[in-house]
Amino acid sequence: MCNKSDLSSLARKWPSNIVAREAISQFTGGLYTSSYMANIDSQGAGPEGRIRIGRKVAYPIDALISWLEKRSCKQDE
Repeated sequence: MCNKSDLSSLARKWPSNIVAREAISQFTGGLYTSSYMANIDSQGAGPEGRIRIGRKVAYPIDALISWLEKRSCKQDE
């Protein structure tokens, strides 16, 4: 059985309300890369509400955490 993870602590540790795509690896502890996120976004399966400023892309932190929680499964020990 899959128990949903609570990743809200990530938001409290992050110094901004957005996460730049280039910083996604740092934000997720290396679980996701910026190129993976670009691929997921191109498929329309990325976090909602992404922001484009010039060539840069960022994600609202609440939407990103929600997206990560939907994709995660806490393993019981």
